[in-house]
Amino acid sequence: MTSSILIAEDDRAVRESLRRALQLEGYDVAVAPNGAEALEAIRSHPPDALLLDVSMPMVDGLTVSRVLRSEQNRVPILMLTARTETSDRVAGLDAGADDYMPKPYDLDELLARVRALLRRADYSAPADGESLSIGDLRLDGAARRAFRAEREIELSKTEFDLLELLVQNQGIVLDHTTIYERIWNYDFGPDSKNLAVYIGYLRRKTEAEGESRLVHTVRGVGYTVRV
Repeated sequence: MTSSILIAEDDRAVRESLRRALQLEGYDVAVAPNGAEALEAIRSHPPDALLLDVSMPMVDGLTVSRVLRSEQNRVPILMLTARTETSDRVAGLDAGADDYMPKPYDLDELLARVRALLRRADYSAPADGESLSIGDLRLDGAARRAFRAEREIELSKTEFDLLELLVQNQGIVLDHTTIYERIWNYDFGPDSKNLAVYIGYLRRKTEAEGESRLVHTVRGVGYTVRV
């Protein structure tokens, strides 16, 4: 079955270039020139993935992502932006994006990230129902909910997947390559900051009320969860 992709991008040249490239890869592609039209398109014809530019007129990409997540829409989002600072990447992830690419981007890498998103994008599939815990952290796999004692932690799909992987392997140090392959199905290489940003975001969420740290860095190796 052909996967459908919506491109929300206000730059016509970029939009059409992406459309052609994705169509040549065999995808069913729709486009929107601004955030308002993107939201309308998603609600009327839900895509399998969304390529979302941050800076758009009427409704910007960050707002589109926040609105979709507030509506419990879990469509995978690859956010595209000319902003390259870590704070900008964090803002995109905070808004609910699953991945983030700065412009200008390499087309082959963008296509690889789209494939990775789609491979792990079966967000309508039934969960395995596994319940996991460490210390006062509890993960409900069936409902995809996370709790620190009685406090519920709001997590995006990627954040939940990452925390679940770490808790499943609690006490074991997982290296960067293993995590990238398990969560993104793609190794972004040693220079990528994606994983570090997600780890930082998980820490802020799991420690939001002064709780002890559970997600630890093992320098030069990777990450682990331990009490």
